[in-house]
Amino acid sequence: MAKILFINGSPNENGCVSTAMDEVIHLLNENGIETEKLWLGKKAMPDCMACMKCQETGKCVFQDQVNEIGSRIDEFDGIVVGSPVYYGGPNGRLTSFLDRLFFSVPDDKFNGKLGAAIVSCRRGGASAAFERLNQYFLMENMHVVSSQYWNQVHGFSAEDVKKDEEGLQTMRTLARNIVWLLTSIEKAQNAGLCAPQHETKTFTNFI
Repeated sequence: MAKILFINGSPNENGCVSTAMDEVIHLLNENGIETEKLWLGKKAMPDCMACMKCQETGKCVFQDQVNEIGSRIDEFDGIVVGSPVYYGGPNGRLTSFLDRLFFSVPDDKFNGKLGAAIVSCRRGGASAAFERLNQYFLMENMHVVSSQYWNQVHGFSAEDVKKDEEGLQTMRTLARNIVWLLTSIEKAQNAGLCAPQHETKTFTNFI
């Protein structure tokens, strides 16, 4: 059974972001896709210190949720990350988590998985925050899942989000696209179609 990890970066466990995610989760579960939601909580999240130790050990020097998820990344066929919009961008707790997760876990662990971002704003800044979060997926050979609009909801509270009919419909469309892509990938694999084989990465530093 396919499984999707939802990472809720909001400090409010059951707020706007969670409400939007639940709309996606409900439809995925109806279609036989397992889901798991991780709430990052309210505690401070250490930033990446560029110590490079993870490149030697395969895990971050900070023993927290990053290593817990990093050690389980093979369990998931896709990752959906969600954030409130702070000053036109995602919140710091989530980006610190994602910086360390995507840097400490070997690239090939993300290769071919689905990736999607969900953002919640009261009024503006959603598209900038949405684009920022998608950059993680785009650098790791992941398949970014689209919807009928940018994956955003509007509201100041969870109750507000429940009234955002277009936003919730966008979430349901996102869920159906995830189902379709997972089904298509499974059928392709069963038919013997191999995933793309990638070259060893070349790094060019601009001086």
